[in-house]
Amino acid sequence: DAYHRQHGRDFRAAMPTNLYGPGDNFDLASSHVIPALMRKFHEAKLKQAPTATVWGSGSPRREFLHVDDVADACLRLMALSRAEWDARIGLPLCNVGCGEDQSIRDLAHLIQRVVGFEGGIEFDSNKPDGSPRKLMDSTRLWQTGWRPKLSLEEGLRSTYAWFKENAVAQA
Repeated sequence: DAYHRQHGRDFRAAMPTNLYGPGDNFDLASSHVIPALMRKFHEAKLKQAPTATVWGSGSPRREFLHVDDVADACLRLMALSRAEWDARIGLPLCNVGCGEDQSIRDLAHLIQRVVGFEGGIEFDSNKPDGSPRKLMDSTRLWQTGWRPKLSLEEGLRSTYAWFKENAVAQA
């Protein structure tokens, strides 16, 4: 808003939830939860390990959005006139999320299925859980008619296909 007032430019700010997708960082030491779990289960599958370990209790809940959906949401937000932005968004920034969260436990089981790892999952509750819940209110964005196109499972499947084709080849 300050740049808009000072420079007469129409700036927009989008605040996305946890993102994942092709091109993500799959390094186990520095990645976020989805790429870390994907790589962990992939490596466990290749080694035919009996189990794979997930940090924490599995109870925290998180919201995730595929990068293609956040790009689509940003295009929608940029297409709004300033009057539409003010009427529908009404704030300097707009949350961009899918409006659903799931437990890390459910996410781990979903990624396990997507990857095809047939071993068990152990949750190491000696490791930190982080915040109990992270879920955004994206109502203002939805009032523009935007909704995510990819389900979490579809997004995970496309991300895993990219991972196998690209990230594994580079490791």
